[in-house]
Amino acid sequence: MGLVAEFAIPCAGLPLVDVAAAVPDATLEVAIQFNHGARPPFLVYATHDDHAPIERAFESSAFVDQSVLVGQAGETRRYQVRPAVDMEAQLGDHLDDLDDLRALATTEAIVERIRVTPTGWVQTGWFADRAAFDEFRTFWARNDCFTLRRLTRDGDPEPPGDGLTDRQREALRIAYEMGYFEVPRRASLDDVAAELGISASALSERLRRAQTRVIETTVASTWPPLPDGT
Repeated sequence: MGLVAEFAIPCAGLPLVDVAAAVPDATLEVAIQFNHGARPPFLVYATHDDHAPIERAFESSAFVDQSVLVGQAGETRRYQVRPAVDMEAQLGDHLDDLDDLRALATTEAIVERIRVTPTGWVQTGWFADRAAFDEFRTFWARNDCFTLRRLTRDGDPEPPGDGLTDRQREALRIAYEMGYFEVPRRASLDDVAAELGISASALSERLRRAQTRVIETTVASTWPPLPDGT
């Protein structure tokens, strides 16, 4: 079964990070037109109440050769950005192995969303299997540029984010606030169940499911360990 992952790539050398840093309160999302040669155009969806600072940041960015306003809807403008350099030149000083970066393009994965932040990129992607996901994870983690935010199974009915249902999240929150997870405990299972208006057995099952989900999207999502043991 496939996986859906959201992960941060904190790397200042990634394209347009300097633009996001110049206008940190703007929202920048990009799509890359990979079938357009060695320097594929970037489609940039920029949301801000004043686009003048964004356009000035485009002009001063070493990555941007030309930016063209294509359209606007509300506070979101769509730009086509033509790079001044290719990805290898842009990232050469920041990554150890550019051959492995090129190899990621053939991985059985679809990067669905790229959000540019002042410190790097946040990507959401679909991966055919765990091996495909681990290719991405291992490459970026080897370059100290990987933070997993969410990992779920393809077709999982649970909502995006931490993967918890509203009831599971509420149970964890109330249990935490009442001191159920403290050592020693300040509240019993019965106490928390009474606060939620459910039976102790129902609460126990809900907490187990919630804790399992948290482990799956945090601790278990980094297994097996990286080659260097981290």
